[in-house]
Amino acid sequence: MRAWPEVYIPRLSERFSVPPLSVLNTSSKRVEEFPAKPIYRMYVCGITPYDATHLGHAATYLTFDLIHRYLKASGSEVRYVQNITDIDDPLLERAARDGVDWEVLAKSQIDLFRGDMTDLHILPPQHYVGVVEAMDLVVSSIVALEDSETTYNVENDLYFRVHSDSEFGSRSDYTEAQMLSIFAERGGDPTRKGKENPLDALVWLAQRDGEPGWASVFGKGRPGWHIECCAIALHYLQPEHSEEYAIDIQGGGSDLIFPHHEMSAAQSRIISKQRFSRTYIHAGMIGLDGEKMSKSRGNLVFVSKLIAQGVDPMAIRWALMGHQFSDELMWTTERLQDAVTEIDDLRLQMSRVDVAPTDSVIQSIINALSNNLDTREVQSILRAWMSATTAGETGGEAGELSRALDTLLGIAL
Repeated sequence: MRAWPEVYIPRLSERFSVPPLSVLNTSSKRVEEFPAKPIYRMYVCGITPYDATHLGHAATYLTFDLIHRYLKASGSEVRYVQNITDIDDPLLERAARDGVDWEVLAKSQIDLFRGDMTDLHILPPQHYVGVVEAMDLVVSSIVALEDSETTYNVENDLYFRVHSDSEFGSRSDYTEAQMLSIFAERGGDPTRKGKENPLDALVWLAQRDGEPGWASVFGKGRPGWHIECCAIALHYLQPEHSEEYAIDIQGGGSDLIFPHHEMSAAQSRIISKQRFSRTYIHAGMIGLDGEKMSKSRGNLVFVSKLIAQGVDPMAIRWALMGHQFSDELMWTTERLQDAVTEIDDLRLQMSRVDVAPTDSVIQSIINALSNNLDTREVQSILRAWMSATTAGETGGEAGELSRALDTLLGIAL
């Protein structure tokens, strides 16, 4: 499946030093420095295309866009893969509710998502892969689990024994009670009769009446949620089997820590005989006016609607960068209005012939990003530069700063 168009990235001058990137690893709960590598492998979980793209999505993909940009600016290659869960219960349920074909609904939302990512100046992945088009890969991965004797049947459905991975639970670090509770909330079936362990993960669902199915050696059906990401990541990111970890970064929103990322990693470890990801990075959830933002509450804020109302996409980026990426953010109209004002001011200052010194500003922005993507500090640095320029300080190069903001922050003015 095609992604959205490539984004031009200006070259950062060699005058500037790009330190190693340090980011909060959800698994260790520590800010860890990335080892220097010529190639980084990054997998970020994509949308289920029935309601795209809300601000939670935008915050997540902005986070990994900043990581992508920084690693490229350091001179490394980034192999980036993102999936689309284009067959899943929520998609089928929404299509049935609205009386539309599920494939038509999926296509419309994927098209909308591509447009939103283009507007937000997000770098596209090298591989943008739908589950439907990767069905053969998924089936092959389940066969590998079967060959390892880590699966069993429950009424023609196939389950994975999560504790086949001796490290199961170590990435999310929840108690058994917490895992059971979260699993039930996020699409799991811990109370299903016939399961050997309540936490065991569905890998193949036998076809139900009125639902789509694909032929396989397990019978006609469709995959469970967690196996799809495992299969796509291992195939498209081409891990080096001599390394301890298959990939460098597994990413998504914090709601994916468990069960999705934990169970994907467990299945991957059985298939590849490697630990899955060196670093697990998760963006915080987005709320609205003091409440959790969710589909059930009907209070989602959609990127496409904001842009249709005339909001500058760069202001949306700026507003989402005004908090620590791993923290929850409460979205308000005032936050967006402030961002619009600051982006307008930044554009105005960039248009001046004489501006305050910029070399130290660019280096300070790089240093702030290297420290756990400290975008709040980045904004403080730029606000100080705007104030200095307004006060009449000179000696800077507006064009070079503008290019650096595009390169590092994706802020295209």
